[in-house]
Amino acid sequence: MLQHVNKEIEKYSNKEKAKLLQGFFKTGKGEYGEGDVFLGITVPKQRQIAERFKDIGLNEIQELLNSQIHEKRLIALLILVERFKKSDEKGKKEIFEFYLNNTKRINNWDLVDLSAPNIVGAFLLDKNRDTLHKLAISENLWEKRISIISTFAFIRNNEVEDTLNISKSLLGDKHDLIHKAVGWALREVGKKNQEALEDFLRKHYKIMPRTMLRYSIEKFPEEKRQKYIKGKI
Repeated sequence: MLQHVNKEIEKYSNKEKAKLLQGFFKTGKGEYGEGDVFLGITVPKQRQIAERFKDIGLNEIQELLNSQIHEKRLIALLILVERFKKSDEKGKKEIFEFYLNNTKRINNWDLVDLSAPNIVGAFLLDKNRDTLHKLAISENLWEKRISIISTFAFIRNNEVEDTLNISKSLLGDKHDLIHKAVGWALREVGKKNQEALEDFLRKHYKIMPRTMLRYSIEKFPEEKRQKYIKGKI
């Protein structure tokens, strides 16, 4: 079956688009996506491939995740997301554990963003969230991003406490991808609970990285936004 998946993937490769993606996802030496290889396949097409081969085994999904090719890893994750939705509790737990065992292969921001809320966050909705708080203090950039992005599942469920606590844990992080992720999550918190967001901001906005702050207040009225930016709250 894996041979058929690989054949389908190769069929839709686009060298010109691949070159653009290599730059966009920062794959150069010393960049966050160093060594990532792209074939130039659109996400909608990858979703189609994932849907077609959604019944492949976990061992074959593991092989896709082990690939240097970005699209193969994303297709593997999209298959896991679809399988998770249709699984019973035992199946969900298996996918959740499989996912956490492969965090080092979920190693670019789109891979995290398209999978973490729908697997990790979804599984932990009615469970203890200590796993996420441990990921938040990891040395691994992608595990930290998984920790905050997973909480989007909670936000959709009108639960913001874990998002705020993990955001606090990540205030001192140095990476721009974490600043953006936390700011984005905080902005989503504000859509559900403006009071909780503003309480968090009043306590921390002066020490927040500028990108994180700007993302979190993006939907504020301009006058209030400027007060936060100028430190006059």
